[in-house]
Amino acid sequence: MGPRYIWLMVLGQFGVFMAFITPLAISLSVKVNQLAPGREEYLGYITGIGALVPLLIGPLSGTWSDRTRTRLGRRRPFIIGGMLVGVVSLVVMATAPSVLVLGAGWVLAQLGWGTTFGGLNSSQADRLPEEQRGKVAGLCGFATLVAPVAGVALAGALGGDPLLLFLVPGAVGVVSVVLFVWLVGEADSRGLPAAEPLTARSLLLKYTWSVRRFPDFSLNWLGRFAFYFGLTLNTTFTAFFFASRLDVTVEQVAGTIAAISGIGVLATAGGALGGGFLSDKLRRRRVFVLAAGVIYALGTVTMALSSDVPLLFTGSIISSLGLGVFSAVDQALALDVLPERETHAGRYLGVFGFATSIPQSAAPFLAPLLLAVGAGGAEKNYTLLYLVAAACTLAGGLIVLRIKSVR
Repeated sequence: MGPRYIWLMVLGQFGVFMAFITPLAISLSVKVNQLAPGREEYLGYITGIGALVPLLIGPLSGTWSDRTRTRLGRRRPFIIGGMLVGVVSLVVMATAPSVLVLGAGWVLAQLGWGTTFGGLNSSQADRLPEEQRGKVAGLCGFATLVAPVAGVALAGALGGDPLLLFLVPGAVGVVSVVLFVWLVGEADSRGLPAAEPLTARSLLLKYTWSVRRFPDFSLNWLGRFAFYFGLTLNTTFTAFFFASRLDVTVEQVAGTIAAISGIGVLATAGGALGGGFLSDKLRRRRVFVLAAGVIYALGTVTMALSSDVPLLFTGSIISSLGLGVFSAVDQALALDVLPERETHAGRYLGVFGFATSIPQSAAPFLAPLLLAVGAGGAEKNYTLLYLVAAACTLAGGLIVLRIKSVR
């Protein structure tokens, strides 16, 4: 694909994340505090319920997209429709008179912007050749990392106005998505063969796949599941872990975490760009995914055994580098092993998303059990938690080595 497609894809994903992640990073917190002062737990309820939407909707919208026959093609109607629902969701959240309405708006946001993002990823599956997938995944990974940072900076410039905090990042998302839809053509899909009739049973089966028929897809799914399980164990309790190791309060550690996060974004972006471009140039995926798992695990072990700021910084940066490499190359690998790409790419990309969303929901429930092992009083076993996280991410890299159809 030419530069126009690639850069408009990168811009589109940047805009979607600007519109979608800025509320998660700051706008929702401001609104919750406005509607229910002192009830921070409501934010957890809202985001937790919203996290269920991709599990329920991902394969359904992907399957519907695969079956769509229109003059605009298969993907553009969902990119446009998701954007419109996303805009409505931002208006609902910005003007919400209650926490309940705010939560409904966030569910709409997950549905709308998530569908747009899925449409953009399906477009890559349809059109990118193998030799460009790592590069584009790296560039898109960089864009989606920078977008939340830019969104938070923009929020700071807006002076905390609840309406603008939602609508201005949303406007950036709309412009970027419209440019992609307008300037990137897609073939008329009305001439494609008609899809098979869809029944309740066949729809439920779209949420599953045959491990025997698609072993490499299954191994890649399992590898990502293991990596993101470890990643979630590592990141969920970051503030409490740092406070414990530095012997300060959670409030006092905020500045340290902000500084580490800023440097971590640069390390993650460098890993994504470098890993994506090199994997295309060398035509290797598995070794980069393994390297990402090893690097991330090394950083996590360093943090687990550290007790001062320099080692915490070092471990965090090493982990960020590994995350960047993994996020880019594993996404390219997913496109390489995607089953039935010509006819069911959207469906399988939706199912592949489970490997990210399920660990993000399940790992926080396991973490308290690990923290309680051998702990006494107020002390928590963060060393064990981080060592288990390292083992999971390393396992994710090792599992991918068993893939046979991709080097």
